[in-house]
Amino acid sequence: MQSMNQLLSVVIPVYNEGEGIAHAIQQISKTLVQANIPHEFVLVDDGSRDHSWDELLKLAKGSDNILSVKLSRNFGKEAALCAGLDHAKGACCLCMDSDLQHPPEIIPEMYRLWKDDGVEVVEGIKKHRGRESISYKLSAKIFYQLLKKTSGINLENASDFRLLDRVAVEAWKSLPERSTFFRGMSTWIGFSRAQVSFVVAPRENGSTKWSFFRLARLGLSAITSFSAAPLYLSATIGCAFLFLFVLLLGWTLYMKFMGIAADGFTTVISLQLIVGGLLLLSVGVIGIYLEKIYEEVKGRPRYLIHRVVARNPTSSNSIVREG
Repeated sequence: MQSMNQLLSVVIPVYNEGEGIAHAIQQISKTLVQANIPHEFVLVDDGSRDHSWDELLKLAKGSDNILSVKLSRNFGKEAALCAGLDHAKGACCLCMDSDLQHPPEIIPEMYRLWKDDGVEVVEGIKKHRGRESISYKLSAKIFYQLLKKTSGINLENASDFRLLDRVAVEAWKSLPERSTFFRGMSTWIGFSRAQVSFVVAPRENGSTKWSFFRLARLGLSAITSFSAAPLYLSATIGCAFLFLFVLLLGWTLYMKFMGIAADGFTTVISLQLIVGGLLLLSVGVIGIYLEKIYEEVKGRPRYLIHRVVARNPTSSNSIVREG
């Protein structure tokens, strides 16, 4: 019973990581065994197109403490994390990437903070972002500053590498929205917190699955999920231009009545372009929020499961499968 009360569930989303996932699990497991941490792995295949699922099957068949989950298609990392947390049974859950860029060496310290100090959320904070382009680092800086200013949530150098107590996990799971942002939501729920810094390690296999478009989409989704500031900004800009237009109208009427009106074709065209651009921008912002409302109203699940595979601890040859 004591072991179950101290069980650590390691939740790892997997997408096209067939080449390195077995090595990653081996390295993480080695660290946990040396630290004498009771643990299980919950590995979620997020619709991989390579042989990742075959590797996860081998891992599940070869160990009593590995649960492999296959989603019906690629739902995205956020949905994969949801699936992993829904299947985790531990007293605490650790979410991390499958490429070893989240160093396993700091897991014992994160676990100690939870076990001995009673910290309910232990966050992994990037001391150094590793090999990232200047444009990527600048984009991340702008995103975190915007999120902090608009929502009050500070995710500077934060990551999905974090350990949550069972109480925090259940609180996170109780949040009903379909469009999730794990990093922000696990910060929003509160609870006692501590931070452990780490240096992002270089990838041992494969390449990043995050394109600029996917990162931009995630950032936009995160900001609109936690703040209505873009809507207020559109309204503020509209009020400012309305005030300027009133002044311009007054000046135009004055010039007309004084008989000194000048040709204003360039001014009119410029104003039309500016107003048209701002209107389209405002409609676009409203459309983003309408899209989020639309997704929530449909009420579709965050993910669909194809298979769940784990070895039956009572028989080395028995495999339990659920559809």
